Amino acid sequence: MQKFAACVTALSAALIAAAACTIAFVHQAPETGTPYQAVALMNGQMFFGKLEDSSSAYVTLRDVFYIQGRQNPDTKAVTSVLIKRGGEAHAPDRMLINRQQVLLIEPVKADSHIAKLIAEQNAAQ
Repeated sequence: MQKFAACVTALSAALIAAAACTIAFVHQAPETGTPYQAVALMNGQMFFGKLEDSSSAYVTLRDVFYIQGRQNPDTKAVTSVLIKRGGEAHAPDRMLINRQQVLLIEPVKADSHIAKLIAEQNAAQ
């Protein structure tokens, strides 16, 4: 009877460990309900785009934008400009971001300033 109890205990412990590992390593894609999401990285960078494949080790972000400060050489005033990724020398069509570097993911509401700027840039193309 003691062997049976020990086997049941060991089997239970193994099942609990397997369940804990599954919960820890299987991530569900966040549902934001908006076409664009803001993705903040651990290094302080913020990107705006369409989040895909967020359940793997790398989060995929498409149609990516970021904010860059530009200084007017005459007035020295700094303004923030929304830049669309893809114009760089390597012409990226998406970003693959290590999940461990993602600090947070938030929805970009359709009536927000960022969403309006994205719509303006997409309409101009």
